[in-house]
Amino acid sequence: QVHLVESGGGEVQTGGSLTLSCAASGHSGGGIFITWFRQAPGKQREGVASIYTTGGRSTYYADYARGRFTISQEYGQNTAFLRMESLKPEDTAMYYCAVATDPRPWSNPVYYQIWGQGTQVTVSS
Repeated sequence: QVHLVESGGGEVQTGGSLTLSCAASGHSGGGIFITWFRQAPGKQREGVASIYTTGGRSTYYADYARGRFTISQEYGQNTAFLRMESLKPEDTAMYYCAVATDPRPWSNPVYYQIWGQGTQVTVSS
């Protein structure tokens, strides 16, 4: 059974940066998608960024994240990082990581059965 542990949330001012990490343990076998989602109060959960852990380590981004956020993987480990820069108040949300083997599309939370506990990101103006 895969277990996810997230860390790195916190409060920053507008324009600041944070790096979230997601450590996936208990997985053996082929590649998986490690994906960051976020959910703000009263809003639906939405995909932020995803990385496929083998091969070319393909990455995927939501339009609002591209250019400001970078997802990466620790070499040889199932640990993914989400570097967030130029943060805005609208980025305030609970951020969750999740894993799936074949999500189509990557950003649909329906395809993810294993989730972390979440880490809060607050951006103050």
